[in-house]
Amino acid sequence: MHDPTLSNAGRWLLNRRDFLRFGGTGLGGIALTALLAEQKLLGADHSSIRPQWNPEHPHAPRPPHFPAKAKNVVVIFCSGACSHLETWDYKPELIKRHGQPMPGLDKLITFQGENGNLTKPLWEFKPRGQSGKMISDMLPNLAELADELCFIHSMTAKSNTHGPAENQMGTGFILDGFPSVGSWVSYALGTENQDLPAFVAIPDPRGVPQVGPNHWNSAFLPAVFQGTPFNADKPIANLNTPKSISSSAEASTRDFLKFLNDRHLAKNPGDNELLARISSYELAAKMQLSAAEVGDFSKESKTTLDLYGVSDINKTKVGFARNCLLARRLVERGVRFVQLFNGAYAMGEGVGNWDGHKTLKEQYSVHAPILDQPCAALLKDMRSRGLMDNTLVVWVTEFGRMPTFQKGANGRDHNPQGFTVWMTGAGVKRGFSYGATDELGYKAEQNITTIYDLHATILHLLGINHERLSYYHNGIERRLTDVHGEVVKEILS
Repeated sequence: MHDPTLSNAGRWLLNRRDFLRFGGTGLGGIALTALLAEQKLLGADHSSIRPQWNPEHPHAPRPPHFPAKAKNVVVIFCSGACSHLETWDYKPELIKRHGQPMPGLDKLITFQGENGNLTKPLWEFKPRGQSGKMISDMLPNLAELADELCFIHSMTAKSNTHGPAENQMGTGFILDGFPSVGSWVSYALGTENQDLPAFVAIPDPRGVPQVGPNHWNSAFLPAVFQGTPFNADKPIANLNTPKSISSSAEASTRDFLKFLNDRHLAKNPGDNELLARISSYELAAKMQLSAAEVGDFSKESKTTLDLYGVSDINKTKVGFARNCLLARRLVERGVRFVQLFNGAYAMGEGVGNWDGHKTLKEQYSVHAPILDQPCAALLKDMRSRGLMDNTLVVWVTEFGRMPTFQKGANGRDHNPQGFTVWMTGAGVKRGFSYGATDELGYKAEQNITTIYDLHATILHLLGINHERLSYYHNGIERRLTDVHGEVVKEILS
């Protein structure tokens, strides 16, 4: 009897001879696929992955694309472009040629104009730790941790202007209007702590970097994934209940508000924006208790407080030290992404940031102690508590500086063609250096890396495929790394 539900191929399989013929072909195909997979010859799946998130619980933890080495990230951003030549990138040839013209680049014009002669580092470099890594005396406490750090000496940026370069380091693009790295991460993974934001930005006690909120903006991603900015001395604004309102009245108000929200949701099923807005207000209510607790250092030991330098006579250093301690406490409580800023722009060029054009030695002598002890303490403290097993710490700045002094000045101009960033913690090698600039520290020439590569590597360590994490916006599947970026596999442990 003819069965209309069977396909032509299905009817063939009812015949013994055809069944053996087609079955054998199928088994051969399976075997071939297995062999190709073993030799990594199969084409990779580049289809988009948009995280499935519930607007009612937008920060609920979501699984990564593959097993992750890191669960949390701390990014330390030095605003103003900290000179790699005064800190991490030792160039004996630059010392040897001090005072000579830069070869092959007569009358070179950079961001602020013409350059003068080659100028050696303004601090002495010494071998550090068992690795013998050469690091300058400018940051002695961080230098002690050389065996913990993984340096990328061949980083490059697309702009030599602070604003666009900050945008690229913070969002992947030099233009405004793109989500920050932390927003992409919280969109992809959510967070394990439902009483604190998934993404916290901690501004420097002196103010914010040049592009300010762009560093924690969610742009076209849902607004619920933007970062929450606050620091140790300026907690989240408008969080506390006015003294005129009793606790019972507040509880009753919240219950009534929930009743109204539930009724409104019943009339507007599937309204994701309304769900996200309600979720944000509920998180704010939870944070009235949790945010106050995370910023309360009264239970920290004197040993810990002294390690960070919170009793120093330098008030700016104290403020940054408290911010570093806050960063550790946020990670400890499961906050997914913490961005810690060192340096601000409101005070002017080089005054409160690392933009050392005119008097680099004088300015860096002010900035270095503010960064050094607290930042080193953060790494030591997190290591001693076992937090580094699951946390990736990344130190960045927007670009490097020139190996020359500017003509008629005692500082270095902008240089996006080669500079240093470093990582430490979960998933990266310790006491390791990757890539190199030329003998004068001017251009990356060995294993050249880009900010796209840096972002791809951060996402990879979190278990995210940077080529597949996307958000559909204005007809385009947008990615943090755009259409670029390679994971820097050589630095992975």
